[in-house]
Amino acid sequence: MLFDMDGTLVDSEKLWDVALRELAAEYGGTLSAAARRAMVGTSMADSMRILHEDLGQPHRDPLVSTAWIDVRILELFRTGLRWRPGALALLGAVRAAGVPTALVTSSVRPLVEVALDTLGRDSFDVVVCGDEVDATKPHPEPYLTAARLLGVPIARCVAIEDSPTGVASALAAGAAVLAVPAEVPIAPADGVHQLASLTGVDLELLAALLGEPPA
Repeated sequence: MLFDMDGTLVDSEKLWDVALRELAAEYGGTLSAAARRAMVGTSMADSMRILHEDLGQPHRDPLVSTAWIDVRILELFRTGLRWRPGALALLGAVRAAGVPTALVTSSVRPLVEVALDTLGRDSFDVVVCGDEVDATKPHPEPYLTAARLLGVPIARCVAIEDSPTGVASALAAGAAVLAVPAEVPIAPADGVHQLASLTGVDLELLAALLGEPPA
């Protein structure tokens, strides 16, 4: 099992909303809804580029903006991280069944370490962060890396995602994909099973996505 983090397991996109809008205000502007939607599931570098362009300030240093966001989002993660509906129960069922499990996120390691206080450090056999791969989502490398570290062929993995960027990454890697949109709609696509939430998702459904009976 390959789990995305932001918007999939935890309702963290709302925290990103707070930090990004505060940074825009710090720069004397207002982040547009379209720009915010375009950021979902992207790397920090891409998000800062989108923000700067949206504000008409492409000259700004993305490293300075990233450092500002890093400090603020860590504060927010420590105090406001909440599970998405059905996510805790599904993760618990997967772990209880002994299914190899990875967290595959575009967030950087320091932020993920804070999130793991909520998610549980024993919940995953492997954690792949955005700053630990050469190419982030929508490139397939994050999911291919997770499957390799788990020792499981990617075609035998189910990836659970909430964003078009993450779905594209998982599909390109060759995983079966369960999409549960949070902040941004996901267009129907071959190979993508879409649900409104993870509530009620069980091992039988996950096995069916791979075309096999449950273990």
